Amino acid sequence: MSVRKLKPITPGQRFRVVNGFDAITTDKPEKSLLAPLKKSGGRNSQGKMTIRQKGGGHKRRYRVIDFKRDKQDVVATVESIQYDPNRTAFIALLAYADGERKYIIALNGLQVGQELISGANAAPEIGNALPLGNMPLGTIISGIELRPGQGAVMARSAGTFAQLMAKDGKFVTIKLPSGETRLVLADCMATVGAVSNHDHQLLVSGKAGRSRWLGRRPRTRPVAMNPVDHPMGGGEGRASGGHPRSRNGIPAKGFRTRSKTKSTNKYILERRKK
Repeated sequence: MSVRKLKPITPGQRFRVVNGFDAITTDKPEKSLLAPLKKSGGRNSQGKMTIRQKGGGHKRRYRVIDFKRDKQDVVATVESIQYDPNRTAFIALLAYADGERKYIIALNGLQVGQELISGANAAPEIGNALPLGNMPLGTIISGIELRPGQGAVMARSAGTFAQLMAKDGKFVTIKLPSGETRLVLADCMATVGAVSNHDHQLLVSGKAGRSRWLGRRPRTRPVAMNPVDHPMGGGEGRASGGHPRSRNGIPAKGFRTRSKTKSTNKYILERRKK
């Protein structure tokens, strides 16, 4: 992975840092794995705006990703590494021995032509998916299930990974990208390796229009609003805005909103860092 800093030939390119895309091997997606993606513009079924700062954006088609990796004990070959406009990570097209094709989240170091397999007997090598209980301690993992058969829900974005810390009966202990340490059932599947495109955090947009292409509309700062519009609005001159809080009055920047009576709290051994 690499990034490129553009020459400042226009104001929008002066500070722009783009992805080198040297890991991408093709720009044509697999047609059988494309699905339409409808935009809501932040409106509900009545046409009322329920989410602000959404709208516009370039037209996209969804790439159907196999998050479950439930085609077990069938060897698959990596055909290509592709760009996905719907996520920060790259995706890999797998061709299975029986002719079926599926997309998965690409892992760091995954190469075209590499053979992958998922199942309880799979080797703990990059790209293979197997139950957490079958992995050696210290393994770097991503695409982790929270419930067996649910499909990957954790550590899916660019450059993220978790680490298998301990095993205890039917549970394993994993350290998540947020710093949280929690218990997960040993039957849950995960993929070995860190997610691709770890340089994503180094990118610089360069101009406001690029946010509009991603479907993000402008956001008004709360301190610039009137008291009727936001708890942080109003005041004479440039008032700082008081305590940072949301439009509904819920404190921000460090205030914990997780319920103290949530049933899954017992599985969290160490909370994420503040």
